[in-house]
Amino acid sequence: MSKNVTDRVILKEVYKIYYSDFCNFDKEKPSRDTKIYVPIDCELIARNLNLDPEIVFGRLYYHLNQKHGYKQEDGTLIALFAKQIGSDRHVVQFPLLSAVLAEHEQSYLRFTIPLFLSIIALIFSIAAYFNT
Repeated sequence: MSKNVTDRVILKEVYKIYYSDFCNFDKEKPSRDTKIYVPIDCELIARNLNLDPEIVFGRLYYHLNQKHGYKQEDGTLIALFAKQIGSDRHVVQFPLLSAVLAEHEQSYLRFTIPLFLSIIALIFSIAAYFNT
């Protein structure tokens, strides 16, 4: 049975794999319909994370897109993940993905740094107790 990974891990993997594709978009010879929507391969991401591809697709489409997609004032829907944009299939809105990942990284650090420092303090306290 494979592990259940966090949203942060999935987003980080997408970012790691597709950041260069996003940056290397060439307007003169486009490899996709738009720069900001980057096609992704859910099977590749799932393989890298040791997950079923449907888990990756479902987390992106049903959970993360609902959580982080939004509607602009003019009514335009901005999707984090879309099944299809133009002729491109399974795309992420890369600038939005980058912002969401940054928030997840910040939350992760906000939690783990104090936890790590608390564990170190506990170790010192235990060591001091046994040395007295």
